[in-house]
Amino acid sequence: MSKNVRVALVTGAGSESGIGFAIAKELTVDHDVVVVTSTTERIYDRAKELTSPSCQGVGFICDHTDEVAVLELFQKISELGTVKTLVNNAGMVQVGQSEEFPQSHEIELDTWNKSIARNLTTALLATRSALAIMRPQRFGRIINIGSTTGFIQTNVGEVAYASAKAAMVGMTKTVALENATLGITCNAIAPGWIATPSSTEEEIRHGSATPIGRSGRPDEIASLARYLASEGSSYLTGQIIVVDGGNSLIEGLSR
Repeated sequence: MSKNVRVALVTGAGSESGIGFAIAKELTVDHDVVVVTSTTERIYDRAKELTSPSCQGVGFICDHTDEVAVLELFQKISELGTVKTLVNNAGMVQVGQSEEFPQSHEIELDTWNKSIARNLTTALLATRSALAIMRPQRFGRIINIGSTTGFIQTNVGEVAYASAKAAMVGMTKTVALENATLGITCNAIAPGWIATPSSTEEEIRHGSATPIGRSGRPDEIASLARYLASEGSSYLTGQIIVVDGGNSLIEGLSR
């Protein structure tokens, strides 16, 4: 392993049209190796698409809710170089599983626990392993992909998801504070309505109702992530940056 090899890890980057992969593509400009993970074999295709003469794309299958799997992942990554950037994007629902939207009065504990694990614990486990590398080197960029859901607004049937994303705000601020003197920053991006091929008609309609008049694009999240991963963002930490087309500006709604 060479300490001069700059490695970025983006979790949950299996979808070719998702936010995670868009961020991974942006990070290839400033890193020597970009590692991407997902829970399915499609991650190997994403890694190939990232590879260029100036950057190596590497894909690993990893369930980021599994503590042992995350520890093993970082052992493999340590053979590639030194982790400079971590993007915690894993969350939502895994491929092949259905998403449930029970309300607060009917949610089962197992459903709650699984959502918290997918959307919050995943970020903690990766962050903990990344900090073990970043703290001794006195440099690191941790970027959490949160949501306006839970932080600013919420939806019926999203008590677990909204709670997890709201808790990510507290985690982001605490990690930032604990590591501020070590050259390590930790920030979160809170996207609003972002259009992907999996967006429903209702989600696209909500995006069209924003002040800007459209849903956001994954590359608009990715460009911000690249800045947060850069040397130039060294005085920005513990912040939650909302990217929602001005949707959270609307105070009065009528039916």
